[in-house]
Amino acid sequence: MAEREDDPPVDGKPRVLLLGELDHHINVQPIHLEEKNPAHNAHPSTQHHSNTPSLPPPSSTQFWHDHIDPIAHTLKPHSTDRRTFLRELQSPRLTNLHAIYRTFSSATLTGPIDADLTAALPSSLQLIAHNGAGYDQLHVPSLTSRGILATNTPGAVDDSTADTALFLLLGCLRNFNTSMAALRRGEWRGAPEPPALGHDPRGKLLGVLGMGGIGGNLARKCTALGMRVAYHNRRRLSGEEEEVGPRGERAVYMGFEELLGCCDVLSVHVPLGEKTRHLLSYRELGECLKPGAIVINTARGAVVDEEALVQALESGRVGAAGLDVYEREPQVHEGLRKEEARCLLLPHMGTWTVETQKAMEEVCIGNVEGVVKGGKEGFRGLTVVPEQRELWERKIKEAEEGEGGK
Repeated sequence: MAEREDDPPVDGKPRVLLLGELDHHINVQPIHLEEKNPAHNAHPSTQHHSNTPSLPPPSSTQFWHDHIDPIAHTLKPHSTDRRTFLRELQSPRLTNLHAIYRTFSSATLTGPIDADLTAALPSSLQLIAHNGAGYDQLHVPSLTSRGILATNTPGAVDDSTADTALFLLLGCLRNFNTSMAALRRGEWRGAPEPPALGHDPRGKLLGVLGMGGIGGNLARKCTALGMRVAYHNRRRLSGEEEEVGPRGERAVYMGFEELLGCCDVLSVHVPLGEKTRHLLSYRELGECLKPGAIVINTARGAVVDEEALVQALESGRVGAAGLDVYEREPQVHEGLRKEEARCLLLPHMGTWTVETQKAMEEVCIGNVEGVVKGGKEGFRGLTVVPEQRELWERKIKEAEEGEGGK
């Protein structure tokens, strides 16, 4: 990528601020390929394994260089914390920003993009491109009031996050966590007593809370395992969207409490917002949920009230929990950590794959490119968050009118 410019020339070229680093997907151990040699196939002991690593995946840094560097100056902040970042936003260097690319981890520098930070953003800013599917770090109403579009990376995360939810689901159903921990302590299965017998997924009812891209992906994968699927959304899906299996299997739409009361596994896939914070709390987990049901959360930690979940686990109302997200990351509630037998925990690994990180980065870079290039096609290709549909359509219309006047 072109070197970051501390003081780019005043040449009319748009400026883009890069918050965070690209190429998270490069920081992986190389995968060594087995050298295929027909002469060594006679016996396994004679087979030769090459120590040559596989080719690295295409770089998102190179993607940025190809798509952004020719059309914009790329800047990085000099700040070390939120206070200095707010002051830096008022500097001449950042007063003509056109777009900001931000990673989830950049919040350690800037804090959330809340109302206070949004008020400090330059009037020239058109876009905040967030590299993530969940965008609770952005205060969308404040951005909308300033006419600043916010984009995320829907679709790019569906497979890997659904795979993570499936791993948690199977681990909880089969009671794997107890024996995995026991094995590392040198105990077989769980001395002196093995864990309780687990359950097969076949025939169980999966309740999907939020049947979007990730929820639908998980539903299709669980259907292949013989599970039945029900879901609750703000709106019912079309008949075609409810198809989750190759033989016409359909997900059944249910009311919120009805779904809680009859599912064997509840998997959470709703975004975090004012209306979904602690959507699952004492009443939902302690009274509405089917006794012994399993709760899976790969969405956002604060959708589930962790205090209520710990209490429901201790009482046995919740049979097990598989979690990849937490209310106060990176802190994990002590009550969850102590529940070795019934809590399968991951440290927010839902999108932690080479392929998904690369796809997310490229979607995010594509959003920056679209806004910098402008025009109706540039704006139409953006993955704008749903709450900004009206603003997005207005931007497209303005771009069309601008092109028509040329």
